[in-house]
Amino acid sequence: MKYASVALIVLALPVVSQAQNRKQPELFEVPVIRSSWDDLTEGIKTRADWRKRRAVLKQRYLELLRDQHKPEKPPLDLRVHEEVVVDGVYQRKLISYAVEAGERAHAYLGIPLDLDGPAPAIVALHGTYEHGKKRVAGLIDNPDKAYLDHLCRRGYVVIAPEHFVSGHRIPAEGPYETGAFYKKHPKWTAVGKFTYEHSIAIDVLQSLDEVDDQRIGALGHSLGGHGTFFLAAYDDRIKASACNCGASFFRHNPRAEAWSRDRWYVYFKPIREGLLKGEMPPIDFHEIIALIAPRAFLDLFGLNDGHRPTQRRRPRVRVGAGYPSRPGQSS
Repeated sequence: MKYASVALIVLALPVVSQAQNRKQPELFEVPVIRSSWDDLTEGIKTRADWRKRRAVLKQRYLELLRDQHKPEKPPLDLRVHEEVVVDGVYQRKLISYAVEAGERAHAYLGIPLDLDGPAPAIVALHGTYEHGKKRVAGLIDNPDKAYLDHLCRRGYVVIAPEHFVSGHRIPAEGPYETGAFYKKHPKWTAVGKFTYEHSIAIDVLQSLDEVDDQRIGALGHSLGGHGTFFLAAYDDRIKASACNCGASFFRHNPRAEAWSRDRWYVYFKPIREGLLKGEMPPIDFHEIIALIAPRAFLDLFGLNDGHRPTQRRRPRVRVGAGYPSRPGQSS
C-alpha cells in the first residue's frame, strides 16, 4: 500500500501542471476603475490645466475657511517665558507670540544644542487634548505623542503650538468650546482660525537663525492630523507634511454634519445650513490635499478609525509631474 500511495501522488502531479496553462487573456488587462474622487483630475491633461484647476480650488478652500474674515496680523512680539536644557541634547523654551490684537498663542520650542548650521524645522500639531502642547513636548501623558522630544533628538528644530481653545487659552466654558470664538468672529471659522495661527508659527520658525527656512515641515495626529494638511494646503512654506488619523471627509460620510455641529467644537459653522439641506460644500478634502502638490504629503489612517465605509474610500493623492495623479484608495 505504501508504494501504491506514492504512485497515485506522482500520477496526480501532471494534472496540477496542466491546470496552470489556462488561457484567460482578460486577467492580463487592467480594468478602468471609476471613482467619485475622479472629479479632481477630470479633464486635466497638462501642468497648465492643473495650474488653472488649482487656482479655482485654492479660492474655494479659502472661502471654506472664510479666510477673508481673518484679522489683521499683528507684529510677532516673540517672548520667552521658560527655558530648560533636556538631557544635554536640546533646549526647550515656552514661548508666546501675538496672533491677533489682544491675543497671544503659547508654544513649546525645541532647539538642538549641537547644530552646525541652520536645521530643518517642524510644526508639530497636537490632537484634541486639554494640554496638547505639553504632551507634544513630552511633559505629560503619552510619550509616543511627544513629537517635539523625538524630533529634537534627531536634529530638528520643533515648534509645538497650542490649539486656540486649549492650554493657556482654555475658554471659560471648557476646553475646545468654540462659542466665545464665534461670538468674537461670527463670519470666520475655527479651522480658519487655527490654520492662520499655525501659519504664524511658521513665521516664528523663520525668525530663528537656527532654522533653514526652506526646509520646514508639519505633522500631527487626529485634530493635529487634519490641521497638518489644512496648513500645508494654506501655506506653501510647508515643504513636507504627514497626517495621522486626520478624520473623515465630506463625501461618502453619513456624519458629515459633524464638521458643522451646533455644540462644543464647531469646525465650519457657516456650512451647517447647507449640510442640513443635503448640500455639499464647494470643495472636499481630497481637493484640499491636492493643493499640497507637488510637495510631499503622507496620509496615514485606520479603516476602523471612524466610519469604516467612509475610510475605505479615503483617497491617497499621489504627486507626480507637478500635479496630482488620479486618487486611489489606500488601506
